Amino acid sequence: MTTIDQAPPLTDIASPPTPQVRLPQGRLLLNGTLVEPLEAGATIPVIDPATGRQIATIPACSAADVDRAVAAAHRCFESREWQSMRPIDRGRLLERLALLVEEHADELAALESLDSGKLLAVTRAIDLQFTIDGLRYFAGWASKIAGQSIALNPLVPEDATYRAYTERRPVGVVAGITPWNFPIGQAIQKLAPAIAFGCTVVLKPSEETSLTTLRLGELIIEAGFPAGAVNIVTGYGQEAGAALVDHPLVRKIAFTGSTATGQRIMAAAAQTMKRVTLELGGKSPTIILADADLERAIPGAAMAIFANSGQICTAGSRLLVEAPLYDQVLEGVAQIARDLKLGSAFDAATQVGPLISKRQRDRVGGIVTAGLAEGAIAMAGGKVVDREGWFYPPTVLAGVARQMTPMREEIFGPVLCAARVDEGDDLVKLANDTPFGLGASIWTRNLDRAHLLADRIDAGTVWLNTHNVLDLAMPFGGNKLSGIGREFGYEAMNAFTEPKAICLRLDHAAGRI
Repeated sequence: MTTIDQAPPLTDIASPPTPQVRLPQGRLLLNGTLVEPLEAGATIPVIDPATGRQIATIPACSAADVDRAVAAAHRCFESREWQSMRPIDRGRLLERLALLVEEHADELAALESLDSGKLLAVTRAIDLQFTIDGLRYFAGWASKIAGQSIALNPLVPEDATYRAYTERRPVGVVAGITPWNFPIGQAIQKLAPAIAFGCTVVLKPSEETSLTTLRLGELIIEAGFPAGAVNIVTGYGQEAGAALVDHPLVRKIAFTGSTATGQRIMAAAAQTMKRVTLELGGKSPTIILADADLERAIPGAAMAIFANSGQICTAGSRLLVEAPLYDQVLEGVAQIARDLKLGSAFDAATQVGPLISKRQRDRVGGIVTAGLAEGAIAMAGGKVVDREGWFYPPTVLAGVARQMTPMREEIFGPVLCAARVDEGDDLVKLANDTPFGLGASIWTRNLDRAHLLADRIDAGTVWLNTHNVLDLAMPFGGNKLSGIGREFGYEAMNAFTEPKAICLRLDHAAGRI
């Protein structure tokens, strides 16, 4: 089980200097080998978000590079080697990769922290453990694909019996397009179930955080995956991403990212009826009822929004508190926000790292500034800090009305919008007053009220007395503008396979006994 709100205390981690991280070669994984892109010199700078300085470059792939990757994946999928591979042997591929990731976990965690600004304690204890667990979890699923046997009763005037059975068949080539907030974990979230269920894959990580996915490509070769089973391209969404979405040989798109991009992908996929799984934005409510245990609820609400600098799709960005506890909760969360220390991912005292880019920091600051102009009050934070890197302080906005910009927009930063729920207010209506529906949490001692309220919250996941707890066995995805489809657990089989029905006629005369 992976939990964001239960990460190990930072005081338990020794304070290392920024390590000399081995950077991957910056070459693409195509057809089982590392290759240069066709357009030499087309690169994207890699920026350390903690300093704003360039540390490397990655290839900016063209549509021609994407075509090579998809063609390799398609050849592998159609090959006799792949089609005849036993499911348990696909599982062994994933287990071998899990062992290699485990062996290189410290290196990968440091690389992830350098590239994304995520705290080293978090990348090691959560991101890399999730990656390893995800590979092993879906390795087990590979040998457990099952269909159904069906007795038919057709209206046909003949002396025959009909039977049918179903098989789950892999969809084909999968385009896995991943975001910048959980790079290596999201890569495995797409790759592992696709391989387990018999698909082949082309991964395109975010251009903001591609380093660990490129390093993963090197480990995939070492693990002995068949040529073309997994391919990795890097580049901008407008070119490499669009070419992948539009490619006629891609049969399925598994995307995690913004709602706006997801909508464009869905529209493009409709042209060729590609299957899609879209895990998109969120504006999740943290609901604290009047009988809540505040020793748990106040730090829980703080971590629901400030973990990973608020760059989590299920971040609890709307705090709805029943009136008797509102002032106490607001001051408690604001005090935590004031006390959190900004800094480098490699400083053990750091509790909040940078945002991913200057563009993201400026966007977060702009939304907060708009909210303050509309009448919200900053109880903590509220303006950009003067230091190198793309930092934004943990911010608590009080008195945020439903029509204000911070309450409506997905901010994707460490900004909490608090609202009082007075007697007579429709709590369910307030919680559901958003175009998103990804997650929600309810904090209360009254389990009857908790379960009845959870039934009415329009969200893919509702947590009770916790927030952001994810498990590979629990389906994950959103409602409304938060996406389509589910990942993890049994639902992953439905996401990467399609049912095929086979009907047969048993002739009574020919087979009479």
